[in-house]
Amino acid sequence: MPKKVAPIKDPEPRRSSGSIKDGIKLQKEIGLMDGVAIIVGIIVGSGIFVSPKGVLINSESVGLALIVWISSGVLSLVGALCYAELGTMIPKSGGDYAYINDAFGPLPAFLYVWVALFILVPTGNAITALTFAQYILQPLWPGCDPPRDAIRLLAAVVTCFLTAVNCYNVKWATRVQSIFTGTKIFALIIIMVAGLWWLCLGHTENFRSPMSDSNTNPASIALAMYSGLFSYSGWNYLNYVTEELKDPYRNLPRAICISLPLVTVIYVFANVAYFVVLTQDEILSSNAVGVTFGDKLLGPMAWLMPFFVACSTFGALNGAIFASSRLFFVGARNGHLPTAISLINVKNLTPMPSLIFICIITLALLLINDVYALINYVSFVESLFIAMSVSGLLWLRYKKPDLHRPIKVSIILPILFFIICVFLVILPCFTRPWEVSCGLIFITLGIPIYIIFIYWEKKPTWIKNSSHNFNLFCAKLFMCVQEEKID
Repeated sequence: MPKKVAPIKDPEPRRSSGSIKDGIKLQKEIGLMDGVAIIVGIIVGSGIFVSPKGVLINSESVGLALIVWISSGVLSLVGALCYAELGTMIPKSGGDYAYINDAFGPLPAFLYVWVALFILVPTGNAITALTFAQYILQPLWPGCDPPRDAIRLLAAVVTCFLTAVNCYNVKWATRVQSIFTGTKIFALIIIMVAGLWWLCLGHTENFRSPMSDSNTNPASIALAMYSGLFSYSGWNYLNYVTEELKDPYRNLPRAICISLPLVTVIYVFANVAYFVVLTQDEILSSNAVGVTFGDKLLGPMAWLMPFFVACSTFGALNGAIFASSRLFFVGARNGHLPTAISLINVKNLTPMPSLIFICIITLALLLINDVYALINYVSFVESLFIAMSVSGLLWLRYKKPDLHRPIKVSIILPILFFIICVFLVILPCFTRPWEVSCGLIFITLGIPIYIIFIYWEKKPTWIKNSSHNFNLFCAKLFMCVQEEKID
């Protein structure tokens, strides 16, 4: 007779406050300004210091480039407003995963968390960590690139450090986010003020014919939008931590409505400053426009720009680690990932196993020489699942019209956003067929994984026992218990 698998029993924790019966809950530690800091801190990473080159390459004029930056900000705001309705209608952490799961069922939701767990989130974290290390180490190797191993080692150290901060205390993580969000905004203010000062001196030659030689080909405009939207990416990350947000029905939409217009205004004026100081040739020949700007205008204080870029990426990495770990925590809570990832540390009330798991995958990706190519292979996948989330909003409007919606945006907004997302998904099929094929293959690989480990109920006893033993080991190792069940 097969051995019966017993449920995981909670270890005896130190009860710092109250008693633990069936489990514990994540604390609601995130206020309105913390939410604003998370959104702004994740959006403003390395993109604004690098992406102006990508926008200008495809738009080919200053005027059209600025239009692309404004359009990218408006599009991101429209998407964020749609997600505000989703986040208050489905007040669960996990963002796109939770919305896709409620609208279309477990298989599409699993495929999203499958791609996010192994490619999207850890690759983004790895690239952010490598960018931080690159800019911190660059002054030590003037005139040449720092050694690759040194960059990897420092990237690994900062990833582990920020993971430890997030494991130790939620307030510490949000405090780090607030501090470095202020730092990166200060850096962009320096750029804007310096550009305005240069403009007041009469340097208007780069704006004399702003729309001349504009490339209005739809494919080129779409590619310019990719670079612009890359700099705005992260606007949906606050939806990953909805359950830890104080008064989410009010603070989620407020944080979105404060953050996106703020970032858009800062980005547009920062680009105006770039175009005032640098010629198009100088921007196109630079791999880090912000650093080139500093070298030309700040003189002996040019070192400030690499320092601020490093601070910017440090804050972005902290915010991404904090928010993305909640996505996998919710996926495990719903049975789409190992149960161990859904455990909460009894002392700090943080999803420690989830944080450590994503840290391990990120460290593994730091070992890959061509880690940047992974982003190209799956870049369209994120647009695909965002389109699916917004289509879920439209589907729930039809399927469940009486569902409580504290915020209900005009139906025009999700329809418009969905159409644009579909366009951004279809276009790479013609311009980047190899990357699209690789992304689709990886998504497809998730289907047999889902069938074997989730859909198949009568699994062999040895698989069940192995899973149980692994979960129990993690519970004891990290002093964790399962989340309190809510009826």
